[in-house]
Amino acid sequence: MDSGAYEPRLPVIPHLVIRTDGAARGNPGPASLGAALIDGSRADAFEPGAPPDATISEALGHQTNNVAEWTGVIEALKLAQRLGAERVDLFLDSKLIVEQLHGRWKVKDAKLQPLHAAAKVMLATFRRWSATHVPRAQNSTADRLANEALDRVAAGGPMRVARARRVAPPS
Repeated sequence: MDSGAYEPRLPVIPHLVIRTDGAARGNPGPASLGAALIDGSRADAFEPGAPPDATISEALGHQTNNVAEWTGVIEALKLAQRLGAERVDLFLDSKLIVEQLHGRWKVKDAKLQPLHAAAKVMLATFRRWSATHVPRAQNSTADRLANEALDRVAAGGPMRVARARRVAPPS
């Protein structure tokens, strides 16, 4: 039975620029992630302050900062898959994550090993991917989203807020 209601569809974005960040107030402590996904075809896509086409802001409970960082990457990659991306360019202020993704540093922490493995499996589903370390100042949107999650939950709000621009309804 069709109710006639229009269900919004997500856009298909073949190339995404992704900026993620994890936060922990105390380490470990209340933790969160922020992710900003930008359509890579936009002229401003690689600019640090480019307005995102999709975002995730999620509180994670009591975690370490590194768990929050890895979870941010994984959640952003999940959304990138839902958006139909074939190429992702990650810009992270965590040198640890970038070096571990590229295999230059070992993942010694047992809590991070399954997160690393999950991210690598997900990255293999894209035609191309890159991960680049950037200074924290160039990751302010993702940082803001992570901190918003902690503040929102402390005020009694939802654990997760994810947004994406929608495809216009059929005429």
